[in-house]
Amino acid sequence: MKNVLLICGAGASSGFMAAAIRKAAKKRKMEMSVFAKSESQLNEYIDKTDILLIGPHLAYMEADITAETAGKNVKVAVIPKLIYGTIDGNKALDFILGMED
Repeated sequence: MKNVLLICGAGASSGFMAAAIRKAAKKRKMEMSVFAKSESQLNEYIDKTDILLIGPHLAYMEADITAETAGKNVKVAVIPKLIYGTIDGNKALDFILGMED
């Protein structure tokens, strides 16, 4: 099972996105743990994370976060604005699956 962590400023908007991804994964009968946290909580959860998605409003932090996760088996990406802005769980799940290739 993949563990996906979404981070944003306070963890609120990413919470809606995480719920949409969980719903999409359930419909596809996929086992995936998806949770949302504030970027300030990253260090607490990084060791339990396979895929780290960054809210598009925090894209400026991508390089720092990627450096922070160096040496860990974590894939890092910024969620595209269109997916995040529409809270499209199916497109977000497709984005996640594309990261695994």
